[in-house]
Amino acid sequence: MDRRIAIKNLAIASGGLITLPFWMVACGISDKNIHPSTFSLADQDILAKITDTIIPAGNSIGALSVGADKFLQKLIDDCYEKPVQDNVKKQLQSLESSAKTTYGKSFADCEQQQRQEMLLKLSASQIKDEKDFFDLMKTETIRGFNTSQKVMEDFFNYKVAPGHYYGCVNVKA
Repeated sequence: MDRRIAIKNLAIASGGLITLPFWMVACGISDKNIHPSTFSLADQDILAKITDTIIPAGNSIGALSVGADKFLQKLIDDCYEKPVQDNVKKQLQSLESSAKTTYGKSFADCEQQQRQEMLLKLSASQIKDEKDFFDLMKTETIRGFNTSQKVMEDFFNYKVAPGHYYGCVNVKA
C-alpha cells in the first residue's frame, strides 16, 4: 500500500472525527435527540423533584445538581422491564393527583416538607406497587448520586488510575 495515500486517508478521517462534535452542535443534535425519554415533561419534572427531595442540595451538592434525575430516566427506560416502567409512570401520576387533592398544587410546586410527607406515606404503604416505587426511587437516586463524577472525584477522592507510575526505578536485589 502506498504510504502517502494511507497518511492522507488517516488525516481526513482524523479531521472528520475531531470536527464531529461541532457538526452535532451546529445541526442541533443532542443527547435528547439521540436518546429520547419515554417520560412526559410533567413526569420528568416530578421525577426531578423526587430526587431533590431524597437528596436535597442544602449546604452541599444535591442529587439534582449531579443529574440523578436524568440518570433515573435513562435507567428506567433502558434497564427495567415494561411492568416496572408502567408502575413508575402510574405512581408518578398518583403522586401528582395526591398533591393536588391534599395541597391544592402540583407535586413539583409543593414545599420540601410536603413532598417528604408524601414520599414517606409511600414508604409506609401496605400496597406493594407504592412500596416498590418508593424503594426503587430511593435506592436508584442514592446510587445515581454516589456514582456521579462530581461526587466520586470531590468527595470519595476517586482517581481513574490511582497512584503514580514510576517507570525506571532502581530496585535493590
